[in-house]
Amino acid sequence: MADFSHILAQMGDFGPFQKKLVLLCSIPLIPFSFALAGSVFLSMTPDHWCAFPEAKRLLNECGWTQAHVMEYTIPRSGESFCHCERFEMNLSRWTCDDVYQHLVSKEAQVAPCNGEWEFNSSHSTIVSEFSLVCNMSWKAGLNHIMLRSGLLFSGFITGHMSDRFGRKPCFIGFMFFLGIAGVGVMLSPWYPLLLLFRFLQGFFERGAWTSGYVLLVEFVGPNYRKFVALMTSLFYDMGMVALPGLAYFISSWRTLQLILTLPWFLFIPYYWMVPESPRWLLAQRRNSEAMKIVAKVAKCNGRTLSQNLEEVTHLEKRSTAHPLSLLVLVKTPVLRQNTLILIYIWFSAGFVFHGLILHQVEAEKNLYLEFLVPSAMRFPVGFIIYMMVDRVGRRHFLAGTCLIGGIYCFAAPFIFTEHTWGKNAMKTIINMALSALLKTLFFANAELYPTNLRNLGLTVCSSSFDVAIMAAPFLHHWLTDIWPELPFCIYGVITVVNCGLVTLLPETKGVVLPDTVDEMEDLRRKENQSTEESFSMACVGGVARSQHPSV
Repeated sequence: MADFSHILAQMGDFGPFQKKLVLLCSIPLIPFSFALAGSVFLSMTPDHWCAFPEAKRLLNECGWTQAHVMEYTIPRSGESFCHCERFEMNLSRWTCDDVYQHLVSKEAQVAPCNGEWEFNSSHSTIVSEFSLVCNMSWKAGLNHIMLRSGLLFSGFITGHMSDRFGRKPCFIGFMFFLGIAGVGVMLSPWYPLLLLFRFLQGFFERGAWTSGYVLLVEFVGPNYRKFVALMTSLFYDMGMVALPGLAYFISSWRTLQLILTLPWFLFIPYYWMVPESPRWLLAQRRNSEAMKIVAKVAKCNGRTLSQNLEEVTHLEKRSTAHPLSLLVLVKTPVLRQNTLILIYIWFSAGFVFHGLILHQVEAEKNLYLEFLVPSAMRFPVGFIIYMMVDRVGRRHFLAGTCLIGGIYCFAAPFIFTEHTWGKNAMKTIINMALSALLKTLFFANAELYPTNLRNLGLTVCSSSFDVAIMAAPFLHHWLTDIWPELPFCIYGVITVVNCGLVTLLPETKGVVLPDTVDEMEDLRRKENQSTEESFSMACVGGVARSQHPSV
């Protein structure tokens, strides 16, 4: 009787077929980054001021410039013009000379805007089109919250769907509906309708991303999973670097949204190009379908399957031992420990990561450059992971990134307090450590669950990342009001706690992916036994050396 690891070895664990599949499943990561981060530019708030009813008359009849109109109709707040106030006056019956004398005297009272604003005309955004400023500015944040809410809600639905109905239909279907939702955002004439489509974008985004990644991981051997993670993250980073350039040169938010959405429809041919995961098919007792795909993969890889290769039957007996529900993730001791630790790590990583973004936004003025630099720094992080993660192991690498990030978070408020370059260097190191943590955590999370729970475990655990991002702005502003540098101290505590919790997870370096819950439990027991044996041998060796110093 053979299990899937034996089948994978015979058909080839990383041949031409897997290389082609890696490329096919990595390309969608570029538009994935657009859908996830595009709202940063689509919803940015351009410079704005109150619309003055007589502005056109002053410009056309009186020969005023826009600068003169603003100078005499908009009050100042320090060196800049007020965004939400104007001088209250009615100039409809006055001549141009009377208007000038009256405005120069500045005897008019200051009043709030009358519901209309003028915006910087260089770029149109969702905020400028729907006037989401001043007393309506809270609505602008709903765009991002609805996207994250969709991602969060998706974690409890799409993971279950992928584990029940298959990786391939969810991967391809969710990408198609993600395109439909993106077009809906672009065509929305009303803001509430736009928010609905933004929620659907988040919902389909997580479902497609995790389904595609799990499909890819289940086709390769344990020694190549880090390469898969590097390639997918590389394409995602390419999208993140390209995004600010697209946003800078495309001035209309609707045009930008369309450009970011159209690539999704290019993946419809994947239905005929990407096969279903044979590992998942075997777990669903669809052995004949699985073996047909295995034969095609082996032929593409130039491998020959043995004549006596048996269909996997032990999975048939055990695949229904645990029904697919959220409670399964906490049913056994190992599942419960892994799930709770991973949920906390994802939550804390999201809280710290988004908190640092908020800190940078408050300090920087150029949104495009501020977005580009951290995105470009992701590339060296990916290669560091590739070189280190198999040498030191997933667990130690995750612990190391948490420790480095925590130390620098603690140090940031007290070092280089008078030097901007020092602060920026600190933030860069922290961002790189967090980026390494998130990249490694994504594929390590998938390795810690059996086949019939892999997608569900990944989506549910990573959903806490979205909860943290929604909560981060409120906690960040509250902590900043107490002490501007207090958030860094809290981030340091959180990441150091992560460092300890990560060591409680099992090591998956070079380990065959478990197909059932029982195999995962056995993996943990074997690791514990190996640790105990190593400890016992070390103790015995120490006693022997103490009794025989010459040894």
